[in-house]
Amino acid sequence: MSFKIAFIGAGSIGFTRTLLADLLSVPEFSNIEVAFTDINEKNLDMVRQLCQRDIKENGLKIKISATTDRRTALKGAKYVVNTTRIGGLEAFATDVEIPLRYGIDQCVGDTLCAGGIMYGQRGIAAMMEFCKDIREVGAKAPLLLNYGNPNAMLTWAANKYGKVRTVGLCHGVQHGHTLIAKALGIKPEELDYVCAGINHQTWYISLKHKGREIGRDELIAAMEADPEISRDEKVRIDMLKRFGYFSTESNGHLSEYLPWYRKNPSRIKEWISMTTWINGETGGYLRICTESRNWFETDFPNWMKEAPKTYAQDKRSNEHGSYIIESLETGRIYRGHFNVINNGCITNLPSDAIVEVPGYVDANGMNIPIIGELPLGCAAVCNASISVQRLAVEAAITGDDYLLRQAMMMDPLTSAVCNPPEIWQMTDEMLAAQKKWLPQYKEAVKQAETRIKAGLKIKTDTKVKGAARLKVRSIEEMQKDKEAVKKTAAATAR
Repeated sequence: MSFKIAFIGAGSIGFTRTLLADLLSVPEFSNIEVAFTDINEKNLDMVRQLCQRDIKENGLKIKISATTDRRTALKGAKYVVNTTRIGGLEAFATDVEIPLRYGIDQCVGDTLCAGGIMYGQRGIAAMMEFCKDIREVGAKAPLLLNYGNPNAMLTWAANKYGKVRTVGLCHGVQHGHTLIAKALGIKPEELDYVCAGINHQTWYISLKHKGREIGRDELIAAMEADPEISRDEKVRIDMLKRFGYFSTESNGHLSEYLPWYRKNPSRIKEWISMTTWINGETGGYLRICTESRNWFETDFPNWMKEAPKTYAQDKRSNEHGSYIIESLETGRIYRGHFNVINNGCITNLPSDAIVEVPGYVDANGMNIPIIGELPLGCAAVCNASISVQRLAVEAAITGDDYLLRQAMMMDPLTSAVCNPPEIWQMTDEMLAAQKKWLPQYKEAVKQAETRIKAGLKIKTDTKVKGAARLKVRSIEEMQKDKEAVKKTAAATAR
């Protein structure tokens, strides 16, 4: 069988190479058409070279088409994978640095909080262009698999306003599943679960081992007894104690979606660990992405000398993308967790919101069962975030900066740290800093720049370092831990 798949943002080596290897491990897909597109021609060519070498060494004759012309790449594509980071690390830095001056200390800043909201404004503007191209030149009834963040916002906008059938994909559920199994001392495949909520705030509402339901107290005891988990997952364990259910997302991610754990810089360290960036480091993801990009660009010749990826069923990652396409094309049934329009699946969350829920895929399509009500406290946490997402999506589509500012004011951590005048001024600064990626805010940017030029009324600390920040390592420093750096670069390079 043959079809065309296009990758937008293919210069992201971590996702592109892994997802392609997963897909080409399916025996029936040995003759598919693959197109890569990215605005960064250098990164695009490096990833193409690596993937093309993998293809050749696995005995396949597929020739990757790589182009900076997005419409050419999308022409006739039945499946489209989005892995873009709009604005790259240049914009990402302002997502972290500007809020930090106002006391908003983020670990990641790509899903919620001030950074995630602005990331969504850039991403949705671009997503509307992607969707326009997909509608006009893609195959009939194409499917967009969105790995881009903020996942819920982008998936919401693509479905509602982009008019392209879009499913958001993430690996948070799989990672949490593995962590729970480790705490309980069982194999992951022995743990059956139901996980439901919204992306990065999904809750394991049922956990069963060999048919026996695992209760809250048993899970808390197991996690607190594990020295690594108890050290690194303080926020997640505290939320488990107070809301009764474990959340998918990492300690650092989760801490910035809530109003309680990062609002006081002097106490942030009580809730995080510095064993790895994802446990709560200030600007941790920005640092690791910067290091990974620098490493990949410097070390690329060595990557080409190493053994290629092996295309085999037992080598596939746990990313959902390839399994969804395999099921749709071959009829093999796959169960995973997907970000889709709620449509009454979770009855106490808004029907138009994007929820992350279990689903089954086969040749008939994606089938989503009814979950019913989330536990009331879990639903309350999710609903707070959905209100922010709704405002942010509508702001990005309309270019209404009042909606954008209201999204900032409703954000749990931002509102816990800043008062309204501070939020208004911070938004001005972020609009001005990111104007080249925000075409929908042309008039709002002009007004923000005028106010900034007249002088900022609220003084901020331009030298603030954050509660738990590490500096970006040089290539020489990274050479001392080469294997660990290489592994991280392969997973996160953008």
